[in-house]
Amino acid sequence: MLRILESKNVSGQLFISMTHQKVLQALRQADYLSPKYHVVIANPPYMGGKGMNGQLGSFAKEYYPESKSDLFAMFMDRGLSLTLKTGAMAMINMQAWMFLSSLEGIRTKLLSHATVLTMAHLGSRAFDSIGGEIVSTTAFVMQNVSNANYQGIYFRLVDENSEYEKSEALKSSIRQSNGRVYKAAINDFQHVPGTPLAYWAPKQALAAFASKSLISSFAVAKSGQNTGDNARFVRGWQEVGFSRVGFGIVSLDQTNTEQKKWYPYNKGGAFRKWYGNFENVINWQHDGKEIKEFAVKRNNGKHWSRYIQNLDLMLSEGVTWTFISSTGFGARFTPKGHLFDYAGCSAFTEKEKLPFLISAMCANTSIYFLRMLNPTLNLQPGNVSNIPVPDIKNSISNPFFRKCADSLIALSKSDWDSFETSWDFTGLPLLNSAYRQPAVKTTYQKLRAHWREMTLEMQRLEEENNRIFIEAYGLQDDLTPEVPLNEITLTCNPHYRYGGDKSEDELEALLLADTMRELVSYAVGCMVGRYALEVPGLILANQGEKIADYLKRIPEPSFPADDDNVIPMLDGDWFTDDITERFREFLRIAFGEEHYDENLRFVEQALGKDIRKYFLKDFYNDHVRRYKKRPIYWLFSSPKGSFNALIYMHRYQPHTVGTVLEYLRDFKDEKLNARKNHLEAVSISAGASQGEKTKALKEIEKINKILAELDDYERDVLYPLATEQVEIDLDDGVKANYPKFGEALKKITGLSG
Repeated sequence: MLRILESKNVSGQLFISMTHQKVLQALRQADYLSPKYHVVIANPPYMGGKGMNGQLGSFAKEYYPESKSDLFAMFMDRGLSLTLKTGAMAMINMQAWMFLSSLEGIRTKLLSHATVLTMAHLGSRAFDSIGGEIVSTTAFVMQNVSNANYQGIYFRLVDENSEYEKSEALKSSIRQSNGRVYKAAINDFQHVPGTPLAYWAPKQALAAFASKSLISSFAVAKSGQNTGDNARFVRGWQEVGFSRVGFGIVSLDQTNTEQKKWYPYNKGGAFRKWYGNFENVINWQHDGKEIKEFAVKRNNGKHWSRYIQNLDLMLSEGVTWTFISSTGFGARFTPKGHLFDYAGCSAFTEKEKLPFLISAMCANTSIYFLRMLNPTLNLQPGNVSNIPVPDIKNSISNPFFRKCADSLIALSKSDWDSFETSWDFTGLPLLNSAYRQPAVKTTYQKLRAHWREMTLEMQRLEEENNRIFIEAYGLQDDLTPEVPLNEITLTCNPHYRYGGDKSEDELEALLLADTMRELVSYAVGCMVGRYALEVPGLILANQGEKIADYLKRIPEPSFPADDDNVIPMLDGDWFTDDITERFREFLRIAFGEEHYDENLRFVEQALGKDIRKYFLKDFYNDHVRRYKKRPIYWLFSSPKGSFNALIYMHRYQPHTVGTVLEYLRDFKDEKLNARKNHLEAVSISAGASQGEKTKALKEIEKINKILAELDDYERDVLYPLATEQVEIDLDDGVKANYPKFGEALKKITGLSG
């Protein structure tokens, strides 16, 4: 019984001081928590260490060192301590404790003191009320006694897509054993690094961890740096001046220069294997001086190494993958000269071992083992390091791996570089002499046949690679070497590019349409001087380059770049350099005059509309999507789109807006007014029919509305902007530069000011 001090006030009444009340409350809480219980049941709250305030964080570190990384783990720790010996602890909790390396401490503690009796591994989508992939859970009962040989019963319910489906699957599994029910003992996992609860893994797969070496025995896997402000330090490579990017740098000492500011930067990206996703550059000028200074500020004046790590491995040849992936494990070769991000983790080894490393990482056995080590969306360097590999010495010397890996990397690189979003893009495949015919249709058919051959060859090589690893592990009963077409990660492969349950005809139509969009995009690139038919690769791609710079490279171009970097995009042939007219000219020059009509018709049929409508309705949206909301061509556009003019940002000069204004005035004051005067004459002409007069009056009304729109656009937007002589700096990136032009440019959600 708890005793408290009593005292009397002057009137003789008893009272308890506020201090004594607080003491009483604390003692009662201690009394509640001090007993041991036969059964402890809980649904703990979730809170990662970063979400804890200072007081709670300090408490966690002091009293719960093994479980401090998340509040739910601390509840598990405390729950077990409240359980009587041989008593039971039952919880529904996040599944992360079963797998993550950050929770290895509490996992080891629980499995060494307790025994899993049964578990319903629910995974994601277990609770419709919270929806989607928000949390992945597991429900379990543990006995507070260690019995490493006890065969616990596990229900695997991770593939069902709703609360109802999981509930029905569990009931069905309880009534009769099926493919969802597994038995496993703690001893089964003892050889798996980190002791994840991979209860579903077959014995031979678990045995591989005991009998084979790990990737860590011949390679090192690391996460990269965390800039803390990617908007400040990272760009899409196409945003900046190309001459400012340092390609092929092999030493950080070489970055101590004024000339180069940006360097290739691996940031993960979409699921893709063997090669690709090289889209970003990072400001590493003067050996990362600005980033390091920012890291010191973030670290309260302490050293930058908390955020900027593994510099000794930067710029090395290796293998990279995406840290977070809901699709699969896509490992890709990285040439020398790349820095890497925490989301673009990388592995490194000696050059002669690299083909075997990437072959092992790209084999389907790797994702098989990774799902045992960590079936969450986060593919951590520690997980990759712990993938078992067969017979390293003989495998590294096996010429198959070098030949196979080299071929697969070459196929993937060829595919990646066939699109203008690659910095190694040299020219459009449709214009390659190996495929180009006078007819665009015939050209596409030849190119499409080549793409099929590439896809099938990659599929054949990947399946052979899988077969070797499956046999080496003895996993023939669990895995097959087959790779479905939607996992052959070539952009020219429509099964991968579009996926889903589309028919072959639908996939082919999508690929054809996109290929024609790429033809149009390349033609526009030639119009502005970014590309040229005569010379491979980039022509004008640096700050403020002019037509004179273009003519130095190509004195007599067959399809010359636009002189003033302003290309009108209008609903009619109002200007000789209108974008539609220039595309028609491009088609004639690139494929010849003889099949021009046929070629234009083929392009328009693939696009689903005539070429002028495509430019007015779809082109700019496609361009913004292609460059992931960092467009390199900017569209000046009036509020209702009656006037549009495209410019190339690398050729932008402070007077460029003034040039756009000249086009607007010419269109408004000369061309539209001239058309209006002609129509007014028709409307009162004695020789015109009533139908012609009515049509003329309707068009006059339309022109008047357009003129009113353009007057407002000129007065309120374009003229004031032209007088400002706005300066831009490509190093600042599109996100900083595009909003400087306000309502003059086509609105882009998330980018426009």
